[in-house]
Amino acid sequence: MMKIHVYSEKSDNFASDSIMKPMIIIESKRKSLESLREKYPDAMIIDVTSKAQDEFVKFSPFYPNRDIPVPFSEGVLAASVEGIWQGLKVFEDADVDRSFFSKRDMKNLKRTTRKYGPCLGHRKGIHGEELLGYIEARKLIYLPCYKWVLENRLQKLVAAVRIISKNKPVVLLDYNTNADVNNPKSALSHASLIKAYIEGNYPE
Repeated sequence: MMKIHVYSEKSDNFASDSIMKPMIIIESKRKSLESLREKYPDAMIIDVTSKAQDEFVKFSPFYPNRDIPVPFSEGVLAASVEGIWQGLKVFEDADVDRSFFSKRDMKNLKRTTRKYGPCLGHRKGIHGEELLGYIEARKLIYLPCYKWVLENRLQKLVAAVRIISKNKPVVLLDYNTNADVNNPKSALSHASLIKAYIEGNYPE
């Protein structure tokens, strides 16, 4: 069972600086808690994946924060960011699947090439004629959807992380640690988007 670990120790740098900038670090959830505690003895460690055992699970793109506008699809809403991302995928043997917009159990939210054949892109809206490439879809679908959730569903949690990070380091655990939106070789870390949003440099 994953727990949030709060450490009472404070570094001299944190204690002496009255105006602190957020200090947020992204680490892999695959690392052991023991090694992370040793590496960041003063930090608060927060799991933001779908496996989190506390309210911070709401940061997961799989979490059904509900009523998320589907880009380029007027009036269409979805339960989760991942549901939108997967639902708008177009494969060689399958088009858009709107059923993914309503999934709320955080399970079976992947549409794979093994089942549907090569992925041709993401449809620009449920009825759109244009197919977006991977990076373009990331910028036009994933980023705005996740930002909408941060701004419209998770402001209290965002504020909590911001406040904590001004007093001690915060380590956000994610399965992916890639923060480069333009890197097609690795899935984008949503934890990096939380960090970017709090630090005021969310990718547009």
